[in-house]
Amino acid sequence: MNRRQFLGSAAAVSLASAASFARAHSHADHHHHHDMQPAAASAYTAVRQTAAHCIDAGQVCLTHCLSLLTQGDTSMADCAVTVRQMLALCGALHDLAAQNAPLTRDAAKVCLDACKQCSKACKEHAAHHAECKACYESCLDCIKECEKLVA
Repeated sequence: MNRRQFLGSAAAVSLASAASFARAHSHADHHHHHDMQPAAASAYTAVRQTAAHCIDAGQVCLTHCLSLLTQGDTSMADCAVTVRQMLALCGALHDLAAQNAPLTRDAAKVCLDACKQCSKACKEHAAHHAECKACYESCLDCIKECEKLVA
């Protein structure tokens, strides 16, 4: 056996051992992770999901706005600005909600304002651009969930 074959065999054995250990470890600990799940995590599920939907729709809307802006259509400038702002705040809200973080409610308050501004800007274009309509509707859903959370 030459050096290259030896190293290859050693690497394969190491990888197989690591994979076997990881499988055994994950199965052994899997039950315990569910028991340790915080009870309040489910309180943020709806707001996390609506924030994710806003992010998806907002990315598509922003791409559409930027495309029109590059073609000289400046009517989409306000929409692009508010969508970018909403994306940053919905992203933060989504991350905090997923972590069950104590600051989730505070983030929801700020995100609520961002979604209101974004929905207002997108509403002006919703009848003419499907991307703006989808963003507008996702913001309305997020507004409802944020309002429930901060009430």
